[in-house]
Amino acid sequence: MTSLGIDVGGSSVKLALIGGAGETVWQAQTENYSQPTSQQLAETIRQTIAGRFDPAQSAVGICVPGMRDLVKRSVIQSVNLPALNGLLLDDLVADAVGGTPTHVEICSDSTATAYDIYASQKLAGRLCCLALGTGIGAAVLDDGMPLMVDGESPGHLGQMDVSIEGFPVIGPDNGAGSLEGYLGSPAIVKRYGPDMAKNLANFTADDPPMKALARTIRICHALYVPQHVALAGGIGIRMKHLIPTLRRMVDENLTRIARKDWTLTCGEDEFHAARGAGKYAVARRRAAKL
Repeated sequence: MTSLGIDVGGSSVKLALIGGAGETVWQAQTENYSQPTSQQLAETIRQTIAGRFDPAQSAVGICVPGMRDLVKRSVIQSVNLPALNGLLLDDLVADAVGGTPTHVEICSDSTATAYDIYASQKLAGRLCCLALGTGIGAAVLDDGMPLMVDGESPGHLGQMDVSIEGFPVIGPDNGAGSLEGYLGSPAIVKRYGPDMAKNLANFTADDPPMKALARTIRICHALYVPQHVALAGGIGIRMKHLIPTLRRMVDENLTRIARKDWTLTCGEDEFHAARGAGKYAVARRRAAKL
């Protein structure tokens, strides 16, 4: 059975068709948009699919930005994409794919990203995935199943106070010392300049964003005791060259609670959420039938 993953972002949508064996058949990205209506959003998805998906025998997984009502399966508030506000996501999917799929699964982009990394890297046990981008999200999976602490989240790690001495920040949620205040892309641009590739290339263990990230991972070891930690999102996938440095920073006098054989990796690209949403939809459909 095939499945389609739909990752709706503030400026474009990423799509991935997953085959019956879990392989990626194709993936694509819509043209950029700015404040589309719900009809325009569905149309741009439909045009990008271009007839390459049959919903009649397929599942769909979708992740969207903003707060969701899990009972009504709708968006309560989406600041970056107001067209989603009050929209029933099953209706958006049906309009976008041209029919009613066999199953529609709604999840957060962090969960979808974590699920794809978990599946593609053939991990086992507990994964803690940090999605680093404009904002910072997190997902914790236990053998592929999400750990939920607050709604769809294992906790709001982006808003966690990881204050670095001598470098105070106020995060976008007005919280002192938040990880987003150090490592969200607006914070990095404000401190270092607009060239993100150059900024990340020059990061060292002395930079506040690196110290804040290391502290966050150390806290995650105490909270979740993961076997694996993965960095994803637009920033995380570009930190592969920093993994050895970051690993040393985390390991220094790390709590004995942490697993000795834990791994630290990066995602590969920005389609993890799209692929993961499709794979997660199939897994949840199978679980519902048991």
